[in-house]
Amino acid sequence: MKQVVWLFKWLLKAAIFFTLFAFALNNQHDVTVRFFFGQQWTTPLVLVVLSAFAIGLVIGVLGMVPRWWQHRRDATLARKAAAEATSALLQPDKTPPNATHPPHGL
Repeated sequence: MKQVVWLFKWLLKAAIFFTLFAFALNNQHDVTVRFFFGQQWTTPLVLVVLSAFAIGLVIGVLGMVPRWWQHRRDATLARKAAAEATSALLQPDKTPPNATHPPHGL
């Protein structure tokens, strides 16, 4: 069964690769990207599309970083609280049983 899954993964990777390769071959026409102040960049269309994808990926990751840090901080605090609660349960109670509460009926 593992070999079938392994083969399926490789077939999926190969299909994605050949799809992207065909996309790159079909988009070799030159395009001109015009920036501000008369600047321009002439390059194949596939490079423009891949550059836009990479820039979007970087912006998306940078947008996730603050929330990721917050989740890491919360997880660290929860881990510390759980460790303190576990250590408090494992330590023997040094107070006498009736030190804080009077016995019933008195």
